[in-house]
Amino acid sequence: MSFLDNLENNLKSLENAEQNRDEAERRNRTRDAERAEALAAAPYADALKNGAFTADLLKQAARIGFSLRTKIHIAWLGTTLRLEARDRRLELRPTATGVVAAYLEDGQEPRLEPLDLAGDPAELVRTWLAA
Repeated sequence: MSFLDNLENNLKSLENAEQNRDEAERRNRTRDAERAEALAAAPYADALKNGAFTADLLKQAARIGFSLRTKIHIAWLGTTLRLEARDRRLELRPTATGVVAAYLEDGQEPRLEPLDLAGDPAELVRTWLAA
């Protein structure tokens, strides 16, 4: 191996090491931001998961779905509560500022609004299914 080949390989190694370092630093910043966001949303996630609002919401969803002859599928995706009926979805997502209700239809998210956990869950279900 000649001197120039050796020098070229060393330069490529240095460039790759610098790129890897930059990539690792970017991943760490992203991970830190996600962790901070999750910590800020944790109280709202706990209130959503264990609160009386959610229990009443599930009862009302079953009752209203039964009266409309519609099966409502319920799933927890991490800290997000998802309700599905026909081609409509309602996702309750905890954020750093509170819980947000996301209305999804046909894969589109036409409406996103803040949710009051002290409000009426039956009204939320009616609004979601009537939209």
